[in-house]
Amino acid sequence: MKKKIISAIETSDGAGVKIYRSLGQTQNARFDPFLMLDEFCSENPDEYIGGFPPHPHRGFETFTYMITGNLKHEDSMGNSGELNSGDLQWMTAGSGIIHSEMPLQKNGQMKGFQLWVNLPAKEKMQSPKYKDIKSSQITHVKEGTTEIKIFAGNYKNNLGPIQGLSTMLEFYEIKIGIDEFILETSKSKNYFVYVFEGSIKMNNIKLDTRHGICFSETTIFSTNSEAKFLLIGGKPLNEPIVQYGPFVMNTQQEISQAIEDFGWNKFRS
Repeated sequence: MKKKIISAIETSDGAGVKIYRSLGQTQNARFDPFLMLDEFCSENPDEYIGGFPPHPHRGFETFTYMITGNLKHEDSMGNSGELNSGDLQWMTAGSGIIHSEMPLQKNGQMKGFQLWVNLPAKEKMQSPKYKDIKSSQITHVKEGTTEIKIFAGNYKNNLGPIQGLSTMLEFYEIKIGIDEFILETSKSKNYFVYVFEGSIKMNNIKLDTRHGICFSETTIFSTNSEAKFLLIGGKPLNEPIVQYGPFVMNTQQEISQAIEDFGWNKFRS
């Protein structure tokens, strides 16, 4: 079957933050267990200064990776933290959390990603969790001209700081040069690659900047110069998904309950 290249679409979220959305453009554009992948990237403060004011989530996990810039996180559990260049934030919304992510900078580039990963039904109503992971805690591996940052998972016995998820998440940033990079995949997982600098060939399929593709087989990546891309992999949950904005559950009844609970301020600690 011919693979479909996904082109990120320009849109906005939060209070007018400019984003490029690849996975999650529509509710049919998911790839189990992944719900959404957004790139935020701008040097114009008008396109990010409004940030992401307080908003709720239930039923999934978010991973925010800041390449350049500064954000402040606050949530209804009383957590507060700063996300600076190179840092990662891991938040399990679980049974419900209200949080904000607001810029600490007034100018300059803000660039990064947010990934939404589904939770299995049995874990959707767990207590919310939040963790800041500093750039110094992220595992780095170099293979020839290839540099790999490991946020989650196990790459050739090199462990990322995020472990123990039911989806067995793999989450890497990969910078490749003249050497080929070969990813040996797990047959039990789905994978997605998203190019954010330069262009690559993936088993002879060309991907330009802000293009991605879903795959599952062992893959050879190459480039004519230098390129950077995100690679994510995870075990599919194979469960029904019902989504209403920031609520992702398994049934319409659970969505109705989430809306009611949020209305009654039950997401607050």
